[in-house]
Amino acid sequence: MSHHYSGPHFAFPRGDARLDYTDLFAFPKPGDASKSTLILDVHPSFDVIKSGPTIAEPFAPDGLYEIKIDTDGDAIANIAYQIRFASSTGGGQTATVRRLEGAQAAMTGEAGDVIVKGAPVSMGREAKVTTAGDYRFFAGWRSDPFFFDAGAFDNFKFVGKDFFGDKDICSIALEVPNAALGKGLMGLYARTLISTDGGRSWVQGERGARPSQTPFLTGEQNEAYRAAEPKDDARFVGAFAHSLEHLGGFAPAEARRVAGTLLPDLIYYDSSRPAAFPQNGRKPSDDAADTFLTIITDAKVNGDGIGAHADLLSEFPYLGPPHNTSR
Repeated sequence: MSHHYSGPHFAFPRGDARLDYTDLFAFPKPGDASKSTLILDVHPSFDVIKSGPTIAEPFAPDGLYEIKIDTDGDAIANIAYQIRFASSTGGGQTATVRRLEGAQAAMTGEAGDVIVKGAPVSMGREAKVTTAGDYRFFAGWRSDPFFFDAGAFDNFKFVGKDFFGDKDICSIALEVPNAALGKGLMGLYARTLISTDGGRSWVQGERGARPSQTPFLTGEQNEAYRAAEPKDDARFVGAFAHSLEHLGGFAPAEARRVAGTLLPDLIYYDSSRPAAFPQNGRKPSDDAADTFLTIITDAKVNGDGIGAHADLLSEFPYLGPPHNTSR
């Protein structure tokens, strides 16, 4: 690999904002220890490279959105939740959710048992929540919960303004019974896929778990990293280490050690414990940006001074209503 640091990567996978993975959350349901909430955010409302808005359609009808869950520590999914969207009358969309288990969960392609069908996708301020048995589901535009100083896009020259404070995101939220997740510690990641032949074959567009790693740490291996799976992440330790040497001034050996703690790219979650990133799961209010800054700068910078958004909700689907309601 070249010794030239290639800088952050903000291009959308396959040029499609709807396939862009942004954040993954996992936390116990407030007031009900028997359930957890999983949230997958994709499709940011703003294109950093073009400095303009992305398209209004929330999700790709020829796409597949997945939350993968490893329950035995080998970084291979044993359980998966899979969401497919379809266009509906009047320009809207509906969602079908499937649950996969065992060998099916680790494979690529539509499979599993349907647990939610025909759920409406929200375009405006009202959160259209679908209840199906022990599950609750939401999909649609919401206020982006991520918070980070705008200077993160300019070599971390902080300006005291939250870049994401007025931005929206397309959120997929699923409330699940803990009995459907498995017991003890699990590793979660999310991915998006796209099909060009009507669903007969699929290509992975993006994957991730821990926030900010893909754009800032993958370097020249960004495209390969996006297409890979966590079980193969050991091959990216060198790329992460090289980026850490550049960003945080780490010595080579220490850079490799720290890189090894960030891979495989999974969020670890035990539903019997309170959520607090990075120790256990992640809530929308957790300051993941400060955690990331502390790691990549070798604690030279411990935070950006930006706090959680005030529009977060105390109930499902937890993310506030979108800022732009004219889509």
